Parts: sequence; C-alpha cells; structure tokens
Amino acid sequence: MSKAGLGNRHRNKDGEISGKHGNTPVRTLRKIYGQGFAAGYPETAQLSELMLQLNETSLSQLRRDHETHHLKHKIAHVSE
Repeated sequence: MSKAGLGNRHRNKDGEISGKHGNTPVRTLRKIYGQGFAAGYPETAQLSELMLQLNETSLSQLRRDHETHHLKHKIAHVSE
C-alpha cells in the first residue's frame, strides 16, 4: 500500500516521476511550464533534488503530464 506524502501526494507516483525524470534540470521544466515552475530553486537543480519540496501547482502539472504520458515527449522536445 502506498503512503501519503506531503500535501496528500502518494509517494509511489511521485517516486516514479523522480525515477524516470529525476535528472531533468529545472531550466528544462521551466521551458515547458513557465518561469514560475519550482520557484526559488536554481535552474541547475535536478528534479530529483526538489521533488518533495515542489508546491502543489508545479507538482500537479508534472503528475498530469506523467499520467497522460506526455512528460517524456515534452522534455525531449525542449531538449532538442
């Protein structure tokens, strides 16, 4: 059974995102979601370093795209 994390998030879903996309730098995610993504963190920080500290808006965007299988494509598109 999964355990709820901060903000009622389930670690199994967040852990899956971090495991698959954890080495993605914040600067890449800001190209996708805007400059407000992971506000207060340096653009060189990796997603795995701040996953548990993300605000609900940033985390919701990631989870939605991950669950609809769009996150990998979006990251690849902006990294080209």
